[in-house]
Amino acid sequence: MNVRPPVAAGSFYPLEKDRLNKILEKCFQEIEKTEKNVIGAIVPHAGYIYSGKTAAYAYSQMKKSNFLIIGPNHDVFGSKFGIMAQGLWATPLGRVEINQKMSKKLLENCNLLENDFLSHKNEHSIEVQLPFLQYKFGNNFKFVPISVKNEYPNQDFLEKCEIVGNSIAKSIDKNWTIIASSDFSHYVPKKYAKMVDKDAIDSILKLDEKEFFEKIRKNNISICGFGPIAIAIIVAKKLGAKKAELLKYSTSGDITREEKSVVGYASLVIE
Repeated sequence: MNVRPPVAAGSFYPLEKDRLNKILEKCFQEIEKTEKNVIGAIVPHAGYIYSGKTAAYAYSQMKKSNFLIIGPNHDVFGSKFGIMAQGLWATPLGRVEINQKMSKKLLENCNLLENDFLSHKNEHSIEVQLPFLQYKFGNNFKFVPISVKNEYPNQDFLEKCEIVGNSIAKSIDKNWTIIASSDFSHYVPKKYAKMVDKDAIDSILKLDEKEFFEKIRKNNISICGFGPIAIAIIVAKKLGAKKAELLKYSTSGDITREEKSVVGYASLVIE
C-alpha cells in the first residue's frame, strides 16, 4: 500500500513524536472538551506555534468518525479537485488509512473529482490536520483527502464547488465529519485582518456560501481555503446543518507581537 510521507513535519510541526505530543497537549490545554454533533469544521493550517491552539478548539468538540478533509492546493501542480484515492498517510504519530471505499464512491459520483496523488504530494494544508485527530483518536480512523485549486471566487467557481459539495453530501452519512482547512487574511495589518475576516466569518455563521464569496471579492480577502470552506458549508446544509459557531479567532501577531503584517486564523464548527 502506498505511503505518503509527512512533508510538513519538521517545519509546520515537530518531527519527533515526543515533541509533537507535547505541543499538541499544550494546544488542547484549558479548552473545554465538549463533544457535539459536529457535521463540519473550519480549521487553520499554519505552523502549530501560530495556529495550533486555535485549531484545537474545533477538534475538542469532534466525536470519533470518518473524516473528509478538504484543503487548498498551494502548489502549481495537481488537479483542480484532487483525491488521493488509496494508501496511507504517515505522520510522526503513525499511519492513517484512506477510506478507499468512500474515495471510489466520490469519484463515481462526481466527474469534477480526479484521483491524483500529485495534488497531495507536497501540500501541507491537509497533512497538518492529521496529528490533531491522531492525538485525540489514535490511528484507528479513516479519512479521505480532497485538494482544491482555488479559482477566482465568482459564480462559475461557486457552481463547481456546489457540484462537488452536492456529490459529497449524496455519498456520505452521519458517520462522517467534513473538515475545511483554511487560514484567513494573509500579511495585512492586524486591525484590518480582524475587520475583513469578521465580515467573512459572519457569512459562514449564516451558512451563506454565496455571500461569503461576494465578501471575498468585495474586500479582496486573502483567505487561502475559500473553496474548501464553501464546499463544507454546502455539504453541511445538505446534511441538515442548522448553525455554525465561531469558537476562536486569532492572528499570528498574537504570538509574534507584530501587528503590521499578520495572518488570521479561525476555528469554527457547523452543527
